[in-house]
Amino acid sequence: MLRLGIIGTGSISRDALTPAIGEVEGATLWSVLSRDKANATRFAQEHNAASPAPAFDDLKHFLSDPDLDAVVIATPDKLHAEQTIAAAAAGKHVLVEKPMATTVEDADAMIQACRSADVRLGVAYHLRWHLGHRELAERVHRGELGDIWYARAQWTFQAPNAANWRAHDEVGRWWSLAGVGTHSLDWLRWMLLPVCGEVIEVASTITRNVLGSAHDETAAASLRFESGAVAQFVSSALFAAPNRGEIGGTAGYAYCSETIGRGGGGRIDTDSGQITFTEVNPYAGEIADFVSAIKEGREPEVSGEEGRRNIELLCEICPQ
Repeated sequence: MLRLGIIGTGSISRDALTPAIGEVEGATLWSVLSRDKANATRFAQEHNAASPAPAFDDLKHFLSDPDLDAVVIATPDKLHAEQTIAAAAAGKHVLVEKPMATTVEDADAMIQACRSADVRLGVAYHLRWHLGHRELAERVHRGELGDIWYARAQWTFQAPNAANWRAHDEVGRWWSLAGVGTHSLDWLRWMLLPVCGEVIEVASTITRNVLGSAHDETAAASLRFESGAVAQFVSSALFAAPNRGEIGGTAGYAYCSETIGRGGGGRIDTDSGQITFTEVNPYAGEIADFVSAIKEGREPEVSGEEGRRNIELLCEICPQ
């Protein structure tokens, strides 16, 4: 049984990651780290953490537990590098929430720390574990849609104000891009990279200060791949609209309705008919892959290098 500790007790930990750990055979929630010891204790109790002493408010003490095998980091983005490097130094495998860092330099340091310690480093992009997306990706990669020339993705939400920590510089660098846009970016690269090559050019338009944040409140980005294919994505904290994805090729198209999001449902239609899939928790898929990677001594499907490339592109899309 792989014993996982979770760092951070926000909504993504409470609503997605911790329930996912409970779904994965061979994994258990072992311990919890929060800035507030009482909060860590409450979280550990609510989610049945298995350690006899599961609650911590100090990173060093949390990582010093010899029974802890790996950590899941779900804290503000600017804290990821320090926490990942400390975990690697303590011999713990790391699954870090997206975006893995806020600079390429921090991403490089995280990768090097894990490589030097011979521990696995994975980045949490759960859209890759939606079973409909996985079926669509296989069809795209087999060439069933022909040569791919266009793709787009959209994931937006409506924030009431700029109170979210991602809207400010202290612990965040991007807002809509870090919250949801990086998922769309990763989805597009995952779908297209095997048949279109890597992204070689980006362009973007950024809206700021509508809600009082100097960070991206809306971002519209265009990507050009080595093959000449073009992709676009939109992220926003200013409006909520149906989340969707599209892929167009010379032999067919696919339209994803409400599959881009937290859940495992929605609908995918192609010119040859609807793609049928089982609705499962995609977060459980990413946890299961991380656990398997540790046991098998391989890289997680979304490796540190994959996460780094997304950071590199985010820095080009929204430099400040």
